[in-house]
Amino acid sequence: MDQRPLRNTKSIQNANESAIYKLLVVGVVISIIGVFLRFAGDSMTLSIVSWAILFAGAFVCCKAVFKILGA
Repeated sequence: MDQRPLRNTKSIQNANESAIYKLLVVGVVISIIGVFLRFAGDSMTLSIVSWAILFAGAFVCCKAVFKILGA
């Protein structure tokens, strides 16, 4: 195994911030709510709203991941 020490890069520092993980948890919770609503009822309006909530949660999760990567 390679025993070189890890460099303290900006992305590693960003990955250690707790605010990013809170944002990621919020995104996952929003996505779970969207998935639940998707199967909760059988109306067109509820289906459209649930898809919108699901995509909003996925967007929040992607935003958190890109913050970790420093992009």
